[in-house]
Amino acid sequence: MADTAPPDMFSLFLQTCRETPDAPFLIAADGTVTPYAGAQARVAQIANLFRAHGVKPGDRVAVHVEKSQTALLTWLAALQAGAVYLPLNPAYTTGELRYFLGDAAPALVVCRTADAAPMQVLCHELGVPALLTLDPAGTGGTLAEGMAQQPAHGDAAPADPEGLAAILYTSGTTGRSKGAMLSHANLSSNALTLRSIWRFTAHDRLLHALPIFHTHGLFVATNLVIASGAAMLFLPRFDAGEAVRLMPQASVMMGVPTFYSRLLDHPGFTRECAAGMRLFISGSAPLSAETHKAFRARTGHAILERYGMTETNMNTSNPHDGERLPGSVGHPLPGVALRIADPESAKPLPQGEIGVIEVRGPNVFSGYWQMPEKTAQEFRADGFFITGDMGFIDDRGYVHIVGRARDLIIAGGLNIYPAEVEAALDEIPGVAESAVIGVPHPDLGEAVVAVLRADDPALDEAAVIAALADRLARFKQPRAVLFVPELPRNAMGKVQKAALRSAHAALFAA
Repeated sequence: MADTAPPDMFSLFLQTCRETPDAPFLIAADGTVTPYAGAQARVAQIANLFRAHGVKPGDRVAVHVEKSQTALLTWLAALQAGAVYLPLNPAYTTGELRYFLGDAAPALVVCRTADAAPMQVLCHELGVPALLTLDPAGTGGTLAEGMAQQPAHGDAAPADPEGLAAILYTSGTTGRSKGAMLSHANLSSNALTLRSIWRFTAHDRLLHALPIFHTHGLFVATNLVIASGAAMLFLPRFDAGEAVRLMPQASVMMGVPTFYSRLLDHPGFTRECAAGMRLFISGSAPLSAETHKAFRARTGHAILERYGMTETNMNTSNPHDGERLPGSVGHPLPGVALRIADPESAKPLPQGEIGVIEVRGPNVFSGYWQMPEKTAQEFRADGFFITGDMGFIDDRGYVHIVGRARDLIIAGGLNIYPAEVEAALDEIPGVAESAVIGVPHPDLGEAVVAVLRADDPALDEAAVIAALADRLARFKQPRAVLFVPELPRNAMGKVQKAALRSAHAALFAA
């Protein structure tokens, strides 16, 4: 950590509000503009409403609503009130919310108007003191009505750089979800670093179609815009047609790989459509080399892929100026130390060898909420966080990710990394996308299984196996090839391999 802590996110927001109050902050799909000064007034009203409902510095504020401008402003309002922000996926059911609210013990919950009745019951059962509602448009509900009665000004609670700013729960694909505790300095240091390396300025217009309950849309995209004094073309969700329509007004886009593959499928997405863009950024899931190459051929733009996590914000990035290597996530960010270690011995591995990625830096979280033992397990004695991602560093210093440690397949005692097999599969004509998993096998221990979405109905298992014969060693080749209409994904576009493993666990059963 540097001797001088970076300004917190709310201070960066206020700085732009003071210096350029009339500059656009949020631009709706219909062209309506909310300037920084207007956003500041609405944020103050929400913060005052939170305080009126008993929220004090350090309290948790949980938000479980659809994406809207008002929903986004609750993040800044929580900062102004000194609260700890807890965004929750609106796809979660009331039953799933019981765990998160019971674990985080918020002082206030913001829920959808349609969920008011069951949430009142749940909040009463869990002892949550206050509940507000917000409709999908962000214009109705007790939050929207209540903020209108509050003054549009107010002081901000002091922010300790090391103090807690937000809790983001991990997806919980193995075991129960863990609440990653992120400090003010974690968030602002990362935003300022990204502002520098991605060359963001107040002139940028970010096409924002990501969810705002996740680190990508909330902390990478939104915080970076705030730190730059830039503006967002703010869409409630990704729609390829809307993205094509609005792209001539934008300069930057952040997305998950699915966004880019859908753009490539849209007839209106041409080189001319993307001519005014300076940067396309991809994250949250691996971008296939084929999509990278097809996008460059179509637009002349090389997508910039980077690597981050809920627990760490961004760790690496391909260069803004320099080669953006397909299949790589680039170099460690300034101030971030990254090493490859043996998962068992924890010893650093030589360049080019595959091991677990470990990181240390001002971006790395302080631990998991109310899980000191789990926190201790995930950090080395010298402060490096064990990401659980497997990868290597090539001879040019580019970091490559080959998969999650839990996705590693061990067949006949040999290690097989799904990303390598998937890359070979994706090059086969007719394969739209692939996921490679390991399932129990009576002889091998685990067997490689390829699950494919094909855009050629004539493609079959025999053709796939034949195409891989000269591309992969026999032990890496799939023992079975399955075809599905869609691969299961979470809200950020990551393929849910745990669900695939569960669905096909009995494939080789006697």
